[in-house]
Amino acid sequence: MRCFKALGLVLVAMFASIGAAQATVQIHIDLSTQRMQVESSKGSYSWPVSTARAGYVTPRGTYAPTGLQKMHYSRKYHMSPMPHSIFFSGGYAIHGTNATGALGRPASHGCVRVSPANAATLYKLVQEEGAQISITGSSPATRYAAHKPHRTHVAGLHHRPHRSHALAYGPGQRYRSVTSVKSWQSAPMTSPFGN
Repeated sequence: MRCFKALGLVLVAMFASIGAAQATVQIHIDLSTQRMQVESSKGSYSWPVSTARAGYVTPRGTYAPTGLQKMHYSRKYHMSPMPHSIFFSGGYAIHGTNATGALGRPASHGCVRVSPANAATLYKLVQEEGAQISITGSSPATRYAAHKPHRTHVAGLHHRPHRSHALAYGPGQRYRSVTSVKSWQSAPMTSPFGN
């Protein structure tokens, strides 16, 4: 008789844990589109976000929240406010931002930023149901930075490697005593001013 009761309790616990796992909020962040899709027992949402700008990274992968803070201040970035923070990987978090004009394009140091109202909604859902966070895609900031022509400023010259108009980048007025424009045009890369 005791075996049946114990087996019954195990089965009840197992079905309860399956039900709890299904109630978990599913958060999907697409770096390519800069959007977050949220599925919960309370409804579905689609919000613009800002992820890592060029030179920074938002980690891709699947995560569970590691901590929730109603108001966090970033010690790393000048005590910047991070309302309704949902931490998921080290110092990375989903949080509210007052820079709502930047939502929909990369702008952060790596966190996922959402509007303050959406951050509050998400925070409450995750508190009640838990969450699974998935981050996929590639950031438009990374793609843009890879194709952006580099400019170099050297001793008064602006060298733009993808252009061929030598006169537009000739030596400035103060260098004319050192070399003439004609001699610079004929061999711009051997200029005494460097590349």
